[in-house]
Amino acid sequence: MLSGLGATCWWIWKFEKIGLIEFSVLHEKQPSPDRERYEVLLAELQRWRKDLGDDYKQAKTKDQKAAVENDARLILELIMPEMMRCWLGTPYDFNGTAEKPGEGKIACGYFVSTVIRDAGFRVNRYRLAQQPSENILRTFIPRKDCILEVGTKFSAYADKVEGLPNGIYLVGLDTHVGFIVKRSDGMKFFHSSGSRPWAVVEENRRNAGVLQRSNWRMTGSLTGEPSVIRTWLAGEKVIVRK
Repeated sequence: MLSGLGATCWWIWKFEKIGLIEFSVLHEKQPSPDRERYEVLLAELQRWRKDLGDDYKQAKTKDQKAAVENDARLILELIMPEMMRCWLGTPYDFNGTAEKPGEGKIACGYFVSTVIRDAGFRVNRYRLAQQPSENILRTFIPRKDCILEVGTKFSAYADKVEGLPNGIYLVGLDTHVGFIVKRSDGMKFFHSSGSRPWAVVEENRRNAGVLQRSNWRMTGSLTGEPSVIRTWLAGEKVIVRK
C-alpha cells in the first residue's frame, strides 16, 4: 500500500527513473506524438489496475478499501497526464478518430474518450466522444459534484480551479471538452485544439485561449470521485449518459 507524502514522493521518483514521468522542464522542446511511450504507459497502468483490483477484492475493512482507493487515485494521477502528453502534436480534426498518438487526426471528444478508455475504463469511446460535453462529464461525475460557471470571468474561474484539490478534472466548454490537471504548481489544460496550432496541446493558465474564451464551463473531478475509482478497480462497464 502507498501511504502519505513520503510514499508519494518515492513513487514519483521511481516513475521518473524508469521514464514513465516527465515534468514541464522536459516539454520546452516542440512536442511530437509518442506512441511507443504511450504503449509502455498503458501496459504499466493495466498492471497496476489488476494488482490494485486484486488488493481491493481482498480488503476486509473500510480502512483497507479506502487505502487501496487512495493508491489507485495516486497511480491514475501520476500516469494519465503522461498519457495525455504522448498525444501532444497529434493533429486536430473535427471528425478525427485516431486510435493512437500520431496515427491520424483526433477531435476533442475522441481525445478525451480515448485517453479514458486506454487508462483502463471499460467505456465505448465512440459513444462517449459523440456526446455533448455535459454528458461526458456526467457519465462519470454526479451533477451535484460538477461546478458550472456561466458568464464568469476567466480569472475568477481559474482562481477557483487552482483552489481545488490536486487531481484530474474533466472540463466541458461551449463546444469543446478536455482535461484539466491540477497540481500544486497550478493548472494545465490538455485538449485537442480546434484553434492554433490545431493539435493536441498542453496549456497553462496564461495561454489556454480556448478555455479563456468559453462562456460556459462545467468542471468535475474525475479522479476525486470515489465511484469512478471503484469502477476502475473493479473493471466495471461504464454506461455512457445520453
